[in-house]
Amino acid sequence: MKHATLLKTFVSRFLILILNFGLVVYSTNVWGSEGKGVISIVIADLTVISFFASIFVGSSITYFAPKYKTEEILLYAYAWSLLIGITMPLLFAFTKNTVHLGYLTGLSVSSSLLAANVNLFVGQKNIRMFNVYTILQQAVHIAFIALLVYGIGFTSVSAYFLAQIVCYSVLFFASLYQIMKGRPLPKFSVSGPVLNSLFNYGWKTQLSAFFQFLNNRLSFYFLEYFRGMMSVGVFSVGVAFSEAIWTVSRSLSVILYADVVNSSNSDTAIQKAKVSMRISFLVTLLFITIILLVPSHWYALIFGKDFSQVKKITLLLAPGIMAIAVSNIIGYYFAGINKLRILNMKSLIGLIFTLVSSFIIIPRWGIAGACIITSVSYCLSSSLLFWRFYQETPFYFSDFILSRAEIRILVNKFLKK
Repeated sequence: MKHATLLKTFVSRFLILILNFGLVVYSTNVWGSEGKGVISIVIADLTVISFFASIFVGSSITYFAPKYKTEEILLYAYAWSLLIGITMPLLFAFTKNTVHLGYLTGLSVSSSLLAANVNLFVGQKNIRMFNVYTILQQAVHIAFIALLVYGIGFTSVSAYFLAQIVCYSVLFFASLYQIMKGRPLPKFSVSGPVLNSLFNYGWKTQLSAFFQFLNNRLSFYFLEYFRGMMSVGVFSVGVAFSEAIWTVSRSLSVILYADVVNSSNSDTAIQKAKVSMRISFLVTLLFITIILLVPSHWYALIFGKDFSQVKKITLLLAPGIMAIAVSNIIGYYFAGINKLRILNMKSLIGLIFTLVSSFIIIPRWGIAGACIITSVSYCLSSSLLFWRFYQETPFYFSDFILSRAEIRILVNKFLKK
């Protein structure tokens, strides 16, 4: 794992964390806890749809990018994005009271098309472009929200979704231009083996991801049912902190995944995984500590009076945040070597616990109960990955501590940049 690439990715994720934080602060202050709840539910619906879309536009594109022609895999990715992006929101409309159906459809199509291009960059080991477009997804979204709200005067919560659709669409066409620049006009063709390979790898990885998503988001739906939309809005801010902290872990995971799928040396892959685990553990610990040191009344001042519980929520989620931050690395390692069964098992264990305990705990304890359930579920599922990883490799406590040489290298690289 190149230290320059690692540092650039870390810096990009830190920028994303700041942008995410700014967007959460803005949305809670402008649209309140109820508006934040609406955003959280629509984004949760979008995430469900994206799991089905990611069968062809997710890790399968990354995994097969070194193995097949670009135009072959993009053909299936784009066609699948349109199919799923249009049909899934319609199915949602028949099965549940879907808020903002039109925006959900636009988000589904545009986000899937962009995801295909961004994941192709990872498979081509073009981590620089992956970082650029990941940052731009946040920055351009914020810019378009500002344009709609302050330039046009469109102050409804719908401005959030419209800005996001325009953002994804602009970035899709920009990234498509970069992919096709300098290439001859592609000759699209249908290939059975390519289609089968993408689908078989894609559905297995997405099954695990879908279970994990339900693990992460079922509490939203239980809270909405038992305690109302305002509870979802308050709880979602704590979850937003979790996901902001995980940006570092996820960026390290993406670099590791790109290295593993392009390498045949298992010992090197294991060592890279352990280095990534060390960095993820220490950085996550730092961020959690900072969040918990901030006085509770500051959160009410920043997010609004409805959000005074944010520090308590983060404290209850902290063990689970740490567990997922480290186990993300192991999960991508197993995906990179095509051992997907363990990923499905760990996600299923967490999901079963969440599903059973939510019926009992959330009606009694509300937001605090949702936090406890989420944190315990994360720890349970992560424990299975730790156990399996260290069955295959020797375990040392130093796996979670950076050596002096590694710290010196990272500091020198940072000072140079």
